[in-house]
Amino acid sequence: MFEIFLAVFAALFSVVNPLGAVPVYLAMSPTFTHEERKETALHASIYFVLILLVFFLAGSAILSFFGISLSALRIAGGIIIFGSGAQLLGGHMARSRAINNDVQEEALDKEDISFTPLAMPLLSGPGSISLMIGYYSIYSNWTDRGIVIGALITIGLVIYLVLRTSPFIFKFLGVAGIRAISRIMGFMVMAIAIEMILSSIKEIFFL
Repeated sequence: MFEIFLAVFAALFSVVNPLGAVPVYLAMSPTFTHEERKETALHASIYFVLILLVFFLAGSAILSFFGISLSALRIAGGIIIFGSGAQLLGGHMARSRAINNDVQEEALDKEDISFTPLAMPLLSGPGSISLMIGYYSIYSNWTDRGIVIGALITIGLVIYLVLRTSPFIFKFLGVAGIRAISRIMGFMVMAIAIEMILSSIKEIFFL
């Protein structure tokens, strides 16, 4: 059981990369007070968990409705995750999360950024969504699925702590430190993506 928790936690942490979101989050909330950061961090982490939980539980039904096979989804998700990992490896943290200048400028004018663009697409995007849908199929009994949900909630807690302490983390690590960690995460993300693609191809051709 612990092995499942650790595997899911490590994969989600690598794909979501909360530390990599720190500079983008600070750029979108330059005037936030300590209390506003605390509230935004709490709401964003809750939205993050709920978004991925919905796709985890309803993902198979969504795929069936659109006539998409799980293998096709995992290959498409793997390609997206690989691209995000490549962006992280190149030090382009915002670009890897579908956050451009227009999105950041829009965020500066919003009173509440916790759902969008913070929870989605900054934290939960196509890569993490496809990962969660895949886990629902991989872990077929509800004991294992409960462990997956537990790992997801734990990542949500990590996100809350990271966002709440983002000014301190940025001051301690700096841009160079966060980019170095993000590059390591990018390498891990690319490995996860390749594993998703190869396992799906194997399922298609060797079933």
